[in-house]
Amino acid sequence: MKQKTTALLAACAVLGAAGFGTAAFGDDAKPAATLQYSREGLMLRPEHYREWIYLTSGFDMSYSPAMSLGHVFDNVFVNPQAYAVFVATGRWPDDTALIIEIRSAESKGSINKSGNFQGAKVVGLEVHVKDTARFADGWAFFEFESAAPAKMIPRSEECYSCHAAHAAVDTTFVQFYPTLLPIAQKMGTIVPECK
Repeated sequence: MKQKTTALLAACAVLGAAGFGTAAFGDDAKPAATLQYSREGLMLRPEHYREWIYLTSGFDMSYSPAMSLGHVFDNVFVNPQAYAVFVATGRWPDDTALIIEIRSAESKGSINKSGNFQGAKVVGLEVHVKDTARFADGWAFFEFESAAPAKMIPRSEECYSCHAAHAAVDTTFVQFYPTLLPIAQKMGTIVPECK
């Protein structure tokens, strides 16, 4: 019981630090953790996701044999309220949003002599969102190819079946999130094959 209380207090502290209400960002700041949709159901491109909780980065990760973007980094962010609940419970709540930001890997720049660093240009942006009121299966994927609003990726696309078959927790690849994997293991919420 003490562990649960401590975890819930930690979650509340994260929520407080994340600035729900505008005090943490100033009176004119917009909430950074809310996805918005058009009347037609298109997702508006999130603008403040870099203020969310950073989970991990990958380099040249791909779930299929062919890569089309060349060398890339991907950075994963999650909205603060979902992160707080996951830390306390090992489960994703409704209104979870995970964003994968893809940037080109650069090798020539400034004083760099070897290795790669992330380029300034975002070459891809994908959102994996849990919203049981909006989506019949709970989770949905969106991919932004420009600043324009994005359509939901159709359920027939491979991303849905891949996540269903290989995800560690609730259709998400927690096995690649080094700070969340131990939480899911401790809470017993991880799919047994991913342990």
